[in-house]
Amino acid sequence: MPNTQDVSQFSETTLPKQDYMARVLGYGVACATVVVGAFLGYFEQYILIAAAVCLIYPHLVYFISRPFRFRRSYTTRQFLIHGDAILCGVFLAYINLPVELSVLFLIMINTSFIIVGSITAWAFCIISLVAGAAGGVLLFGYQPPQPVPTALFLTCAAGVAFHLAMSAFNNNRQARDLIRLKKKFQGQVERFQALSHQVSKYVAPQVWESIFSGRRQAKLETQRKKLVIFFSDIVGFSSLSEQIEAEAFTDLLNQYLTEMSRIALKYGGTIDKFIGDGIMIFFGDPKSKGTKRDALACVSMAIEMRRHMLKLRKQWAEHGMTAPLQIRMGINTGYCTVGNFGTESRMDYTIIGKEVNLASRLESEADSGEILISHETYALIKDKIICRQRGTAQVKGFRDPVPVYQVVDYRRDLGANPSFINYESEGFSLYIESDRVRDEDREKVAESLVKAAAKLRSQGITANKVKPAKPTDGEGGSSQPQRYPPKYGTD
Repeated sequence: MPNTQDVSQFSETTLPKQDYMARVLGYGVACATVVVGAFLGYFEQYILIAAAVCLIYPHLVYFISRPFRFRRSYTTRQFLIHGDAILCGVFLAYINLPVELSVLFLIMINTSFIIVGSITAWAFCIISLVAGAAGGVLLFGYQPPQPVPTALFLTCAAGVAFHLAMSAFNNNRQARDLIRLKKKFQGQVERFQALSHQVSKYVAPQVWESIFSGRRQAKLETQRKKLVIFFSDIVGFSSLSEQIEAEAFTDLLNQYLTEMSRIALKYGGTIDKFIGDGIMIFFGDPKSKGTKRDALACVSMAIEMRRHMLKLRKQWAEHGMTAPLQIRMGINTGYCTVGNFGTESRMDYTIIGKEVNLASRLESEADSGEILISHETYALIKDKIICRQRGTAQVKGFRDPVPVYQVVDYRRDLGANPSFINYESEGFSLYIESDRVRDEDREKVAESLVKAAAKLRSQGITANKVKPAKPTDGEGGSSQPQRYPPKYGTD
């Protein structure tokens, strides 16, 4: 994290000291002008009082303003520069506003105005300067000044030039310090971003974003919210771990969890935790689109996970994985307690409640490839998703039987023109999501299907030519044609 000590040291030490030195030089020029003018007889001797004030004032104001600089540095700086503007106006009125000297002092004080503040601050400082001069004229009166001696003008001009040179030097050094701090902070910010990216992998992206945006505080607090809870695991995965090598098992598990997590994030789910091959996800916190839309997003996620398992099984089969792995899922909707649980030093963002337990029990009740949902979830998604009533289930922790529904598919995919088609048998696998096929690929896909169909038909004709005659009734067998199994999820 960027080191704020350098910033505080720069703002609370460097700038006040530079202002202090500039103020000492500016008032020193005024003091030298008064002393030389009195020595040359241009000023009366009593005006030396102004020289004494110019010597004391910068040091006095530096120590008086010290407590305020640490609490309100910007306000204190603006207040002091306005005080300088008023005193400069009073000083010029005190020496009867000689034109030559007034121009030199205006150049010097205007440079300080521009360095300290913005154009608006500069304009207000000019107003303070004019007000101070007007107040000085009213207080001390005004007499037309005598021509300024050359020696006095050169003394004042040399002092102003030295003041401007020192101001330019200090500003140049200040700019170099700012560039150095910028480079240092940029490196620290990049390092902090890299570290925060690493930490973000241990929490859900929604939680990480809400904390870093300031919407959520990392403290122990919870709230009651209506959430949609999802549980899933792989059927028979524990026995599979005993059949394959640990490295291959780890790679398979990590690939599965990575693919499922990508789908969960696509639909806006908050990944609570991984429990071996199981996944716990919920919708509705920290962001929610409304319970109905959250439920539809959760069920849509489950359907896509089920479909994606077909692709994963094909990939695993190509690498020698013969076990037909399937996932089972359970979804429930209800009020849960969500928030940070644990201690001040170690907390976990999660959910608890009986509705969470019911979602877990539904997942345990599901068969391979099945998505079971509660009645509350069914009522929210039934207009978009076709579900079958699966009766009731007596689940642990609930006294009464729980109505259970089986998710079939989207209504749009079970009509006369479905967008999703899947069929598998020995030596054959077909998986099509026609709505996701790119336009430029549709013709190639269609040609491939036509060629595959022609080849199957030609092989079937050849086989029929050499096939022995079918047994007649009474000789055994059946004359009924074999029926293909129904398409997945359409009965």
